[in-house]
Amino acid sequence: MTDARPPRQAVRTLQARKRIALIAHDGKKAEMLEWATRWKETLSQHTLIGTGTTSKRLKNALGLEVEGLMSGPLGGDQQIGARIAEQQLDVLIFLWDPFAPQPHDPDVKALLRLAALWNVPVACNTASADFLLSSPYLSERYDMAIPDAESWAQARTV
Repeated sequence: MTDARPPRQAVRTLQARKRIALIAHDGKKAEMLEWATRWKETLSQHTLIGTGTTSKRLKNALGLEVEGLMSGPLGGDQQIGARIAEQQLDVLIFLWDPFAPQPHDPDVKALLRLAALWNVPVACNTASADFLLSSPYLSERYDMAIPDAESWAQARTV
């Protein structure tokens, strides 16, 4: 096996109703609420997943239906990462705080690595989140290239 990375030759089709993860570090939770308030109507048309306090605050403040996972430092980031690897997540909105060190920085890096690997659209600030949610692709079926993990794994065992 000479290729250290899987080729992007598989196609994944995202449905019109997207599965969107919403994550915000403590210093960004208020900003997430402000942003989600502006996009409440759009967000309500999709399946929402969130980590810990972020999901609770979105549910309580906006009445949005958000599947709550564990808090990020307790494994929530890894739960989101698993959904990405299993093709169970379509968009990641992750407002991370560049000014605050996080005890789970390795988990955050692993999550962003998985999103990059599996070609998942990611927004790390409200401006990029605005661009993602205003895209016509958000409410349409969308074909995207992803790694052909099965053939890559088979080639590595040879």
